[in-house]
Amino acid sequence: MKTGFIILEHPADIGIEAYGKNLKEAFEQSAVALISFILDASKIDSTELKSIEIFASDHEQLLVKWLSEILFLYDGENFVTNSFEIEKLTSKYLKAKVKGEKFNNCKHPTKLDVKAITYHQIIVEENEHGGLIRVYLDI
Repeated sequence: MKTGFIILEHPADIGIEAYGKNLKEAFEQSAVALISFILDASKIDSTELKSIEIFASDHEQLLVKWLSEILFLYDGENFVTNSFEIEKLTSKYLKAKVKGEKFNNCKHPTKLDVKAITYHQIIVEENEHGGLIRVYLDI
């Protein structure tokens, strides 16, 4: 299966369809896509490392919490990320390392304000072809 993501059109939101050779890679690509909506990730220096650990009831909730944590790092801690490594992923647990730096208005001009991650038409699946994620963002 291919790796990466595409943008999905929606009347009120914006969607991500992320792919990977497995579900871990699809989760990583969904974070790359989220950041690409907010700012130019190529301008982020990966100088600081943060660990993320999330527990959830299922893959869908895990995905929403994962992307919400990336959004919180940006909105709540002024930390921008461009490197995502999922170390462990089960149906109810995610452990990851993210790299980035403190947000700088001059260095990181923003593109789009993402308010939240939604459960609208969410898909998280893995089969013999790889991992697939579909999720919509409230903008």
